[in-house]
Amino acid sequence: MNSLAKRFIAKRCLHSSAARLVRQRPSRTTPGAPAKKADLFDLEDLPEFGDEDASSAGHFVIGQQRQILHYLRLIDGEVALLNAYREEYQPPSKDKPLVVRSISYGNEPHPATAKRTVVVPVAHLPLNTPIAVHKFILLAGVRWSPTPPPDSGIGADESGGEKGYVKISCEDFPEPGMNLKWASDVLDKMVASANNAAGDNFTDVPLDFRHLEAKVRKQKKGGHRSGMNGKRPSLRDFPQEWLPDKPVSIA
Repeated sequence: MNSLAKRFIAKRCLHSSAARLVRQRPSRTTPGAPAKKADLFDLEDLPEFGDEDASSAGHFVIGQQRQILHYLRLIDGEVALLNAYREEYQPPSKDKPLVVRSISYGNEPHPATAKRTVVVPVAHLPLNTPIAVHKFILLAGVRWSPTPPPDSGIGADESGGEKGYVKISCEDFPEPGMNLKWASDVLDKMVASANNAAGDNFTDVPLDFRHLEAKVRKQKKGGHRSGMNGKRPSLRDFPQEWLPDKPVSIA
């Protein structure tokens, strides 16, 4: 065996176990002196690195590349099979007006995952008369808003928003189905109470919109000023009767 082969074998004989590493180290104690415990982290006793393996950062990059290749194979081989399950989007009809929102943290346990929120346009509810609509908005209280909530999934240009929206949420129960059932039952009770003409209709009670004013005031964007009603004036708000019949030229 030549010297080059001996050097190569000496470099490759590095075992990961501590006992094997201690046996490979030569003893540096003087004759007659008490034996000292070998230092496993002594850099002088470590064999020379032969560049036969990648570093920790290199293994991390290789792992990322393997993960990307795995998903590329899935896209190439299995995503095409999902075309058989395509369905044309149909907007919700009036007989299904509820919009249910949930929260997910990627299958990680979190208390908010059991919460369920129900948003529904008031115009799509089975309210019989305008008096029932007035009573329903009174019962909703601060849960009513003239515009769809930002996190409701309902666009501002969708139909059914002429009478506002109601948002009911619940997170008191441990299961999502229980919270959704509670919110749905409360909505059913509100509709039944609003349609009940035998009791007091509260026609003499005005609608209370102070919660909307407080919301605009907290935003601190100037919408709480007198006469603005939460909306900033624009050119569209300029009175048309103030405009002259003929254009006026300024010399």
